[in-house]
Amino acid sequence: MPIGLIKRLAKKLSGSGASAKPDRPAGSTCASASAALPVVPGSAAVSRGTAAEVWRPGDPVPLAKAGAAKTFGTRRAPARKPESSTSREPRRSRPDRVRPPASAAVSEPASPGVPDESRPDDQSGTLETPRRRRSRGGRRRSRKPADAAGMSDVAAAPQEVGAVTEAVAVAAVEPPPPSPPPVAAKDWTPADYVVEPVEGKLRFQDADLPDSILHALADMGFRYCTPIQARVLQEVADGHNLAGRAQTGTGKTAAFLLLTFKQFLQNPLPADRPCGKPRALILAPTRELVIQIVRDADEIAKYCGINSIAVYGGADYDRQERELLKAPVDVVAATPGRLLDFRRKGTLDLSEVEVLVIDEADRMLDMGFIPDVRTIIRSTPPKERRRTLLFSATLSDEVMRLASQWMPDPHVVEIEPDHVAVDTVKQLVYMVRANQKFTVLYNLLKRPNMGRVLVFANRRDQTDRIAFELQRHGIECEILSGAVDQKKRMRVLDDFRSGKLRIVVATDVAGRGLHVDNIDHVVNFDLPYEAEDYVHRIGRTGRAGAEGTAVSFACEDESFGIPEIEKYMGETMSCKYPEDVLLRALPRTTAPEYVRPPRSPSSGGRSGGSRGGGSRSSGGRPRR
Repeated sequence: MPIGLIKRLAKKLSGSGASAKPDRPAGSTCASASAALPVVPGSAAVSRGTAAEVWRPGDPVPLAKAGAAKTFGTRRAPARKPESSTSREPRRSRPDRVRPPASAAVSEPASPGVPDESRPDDQSGTLETPRRRRSRGGRRRSRKPADAAGMSDVAAAPQEVGAVTEAVAVAAVEPPPPSPPPVAAKDWTPADYVVEPVEGKLRFQDADLPDSILHALADMGFRYCTPIQARVLQEVADGHNLAGRAQTGTGKTAAFLLLTFKQFLQNPLPADRPCGKPRALILAPTRELVIQIVRDADEIAKYCGINSIAVYGGADYDRQERELLKAPVDVVAATPGRLLDFRRKGTLDLSEVEVLVIDEADRMLDMGFIPDVRTIIRSTPPKERRRTLLFSATLSDEVMRLASQWMPDPHVVEIEPDHVAVDTVKQLVYMVRANQKFTVLYNLLKRPNMGRVLVFANRRDQTDRIAFELQRHGIECEILSGAVDQKKRMRVLDDFRSGKLRIVVATDVAGRGLHVDNIDHVVNFDLPYEAEDYVHRIGRTGRAGAEGTAVSFACEDESFGIPEIEKYMGETMSCKYPEDVLLRALPRTTAPEYVRPPRSPSSGGRSGGSRGGGSRSSGGRPRR
């Protein structure tokens, strides 16, 4: 029984004396104070008019009846240590309270914000449930005491908690064991670039190239030079000009990049030179070729510290301008139109160009870019103070006259086209009617051995119709032509390179300078207007010595161009009728048929001019 209650009862009894109060009626709802007094065990029952044995201070504390606390309408409080009013210590303020040590036994885990205060009982010496205080939010917490089993479990837990706490403290103090030092990367040396010598082939390590370039070539998997690369690296002395004749797919891009980078590494410039003053300028007719040149330059020069930037129309002008001005640039590959825009604005200064490269010079002449090229060349140093490298599929009289104007005494290197057209590409020509071409194409693409396929047509509207009909019959494909947005063209090329896209329908805008590995088949849905375009088309397959297949459709409208192609290639083309399986009827489909879009009013003019890098100014051919 609480000591406070006992004191109050003793005080009341001592003040009233031994006189008995009048009895209350038996039906009274409130019992008298004397009826609630605990009796000593073994005494007689308390009845009306009968005195009961009453507990006095100093006697042993008897066991309280179950209903005693309820008699006075009070709640039981947890047992506390008896203490006098004079010796009671002042209550600690909340900030001064401290938690018991981890080794002390507690009855219940403390709630957040409620301190643990456990007081031992005088009689039993055991730990009682700590007194709970009202939380800050005003909500009274549960005061249900723990049972004996729970108390024993909790009493045993602190030992484990203390052990874990001690282990964590030790782990926090002791540093982790030192990790083994990283293995230093072995520096690359030319001795790591092992290529067995082969008669008739030139190894790159035999071409007197710097080690940083050889390191990149080894990473790229290049082992032997192609014919154009071997002749350029062996025959062209340092500083000499070059006029090279080579077909697409022979590695001429790497040839002039190797010459240029070798010269830069032998004659380095300070890194703090002004921005917008390139050391090398590469002109190309199409955007795709410009992007491919910069991609190859970055791979070859990744250990050289040479910065290359692509400048072409149809892309973000401000972004290209920021790239030109944020750091010194070594190589700029550009289409003529966008390059002139930056030169007129003053973003580019071509007065310190050391190497000028004109790629696909015959294509430049054919597409009407020569006036723009002349304007650009006049902005570069005189031809005696710069090195000029010109490459073309044909070195015609007109191309050679241009070469003589732009460079003195060029060294001429010619590679015959039969290295590409005959040795590595299997050519098939099917004689069909015009209305049978799509049927043969569909059945050809449905063959299981068809991998990456590039389908060529002469006109943009023709590529749209071919792609629509293929998709209508369940064959996924994309279009690549000058009418396609530049961002979409780049996405199509990336998907085609990665293998995500298997079939691309394109015009000749994709026939120059694009290098996509492992193109199995090239299909000429339309025979090209010129023989050299045929060679460029089939050069998309069988690149760098790999094998490929070129399939062409010769109908009554285009077969007249076969003799010109045979004369250009110097061989006879074998023509045959398609097999019956290729003439199988198309499956029926409920998809809507192709509807030709109306011609826009501006379609007859020049769309974007030379700034697009892929448009034509001559009116002799349809738009591509």
